[in-house]
Amino acid sequence: MSENSEESLISHLEALRETLLKCIFALLIGIPFTLYLAPQTLKLLINIVAGKSNVIFNYFSPMEVFLIQLKTALVLDIVLCFPYIIKKFWDFLVPALYDNERKFIKNTVILSTILFVSGAAFCIFVIMPVVVKFGLSFSGSNINPMFGISNIINLTLVMSVALGVMFQTPLVALGLIKAGVVSYETLSNLRPYIIVIILILAAIFTPPDIVSQLMLGVPTYLLFELGLLFAKINTKKENTNG
Repeated sequence: MSENSEESLISHLEALRETLLKCIFALLIGIPFTLYLAPQTLKLLINIVAGKSNVIFNYFSPMEVFLIQLKTALVLDIVLCFPYIIKKFWDFLVPALYDNERKFIKNTVILSTILFVSGAAFCIFVIMPVVVKFGLSFSGSNINPMFGISNIINLTLVMSVALGVMFQTPLVALGLIKAGVVSYETLSNLRPYIIVIILILAAIFTPPDIVSQLMLGVPTYLLFELGLLFAKINTKKENTNG
């Protein structure tokens, strides 16, 4: 390796280190603010998840709610700092990219963020109230439901992330086709297998009931079809320009 290459690698590593330190520093600055917001955010989250069900969430140890508030504060801190973190990494990557690559990555990052937030919101506002209502349906004269707040909130946070990831399906389909890994026709012909994979992932990421699985599986498949549609339009546009 030449001396110039070594200097270039060192400068890139130094720039990456500075970027990471700035992101960590931003997260540390945001923690006191999100800790202050955590109790109100947790109450709002519980009200949304409970929906119209007359359900009370219980805690079983003195520190349980406090620990949940800490976890909520950390997640909220990441969400609030996400635009700044993306910008810092964007500033790090931009000098090494061509103009068309910058535009593509910028649009991908924006669309990916929108899809992730949409998936998380769909989980919190739609799926979790249905899960709670489904759980209450088993109550009876000899069966009294008692929901632990840790279980509900942890499930909400995990499923929110899972749905945010699942909602990246159209980007994955579009990216595979645009990168030439697979053609539109091939991916289109794989629909039956894609449906099976989506249903398996939905079964993994949701509670063991068919309602929750369909509420995740159906939108994910529709998003896959949307990705195929965008890829088809993009392919026709490139062929026309070519």
